[in-house]
Amino acid sequence: MYRSLFPRDMFAELDRLQRDLQQAFDLSPSIRGFGRSSYPALNIGGTPQTVEVYAFAPGIDPKSLDVNLERGLLTIAGERKTELPEAGSQSTLHINERFSGSFRRVLTVPDDADPDAVNASFKDGLVHITIQRRASAQPRRITIQ
Repeated sequence: MYRSLFPRDMFAELDRLQRDLQQAFDLSPSIRGFGRSSYPALNIGGTPQTVEVYAFAPGIDPKSLDVNLERGLLTIAGERKTELPEAGSQSTLHINERFSGSFRRVLTVPDDADPDAVNASFKDGLVHITIQRRASAQPRRITIQ
């Protein structure tokens, strides 16, 4: 959608303000997902051997990420720094659609997840967390005698 930096239509500007307010209060989803409370976006799946979590966090320094697994809760927390001009500078900001600031996502993992067998990697803004399932929960073939 084309958006003018200097709107001339008062109704279009009111519509934009209404959408900005709805997004600020997380009242409705948008094409980019839900509001700031659900950053980073997640894909969660698994295999019979593992639980796989993918967190999409572009622009994040991997050193600022904190991933914890405690009592069945997986926590992904961090902070995205802003690169906006400072308040006293000569620059003017017209549109700011990128989230910056602290974030935290908490997920419940299955009971068969092994908290001692967790791996996390970061590449190109994607955090990949693999949690192994306990051996006792693995499917196995039982021979009939």
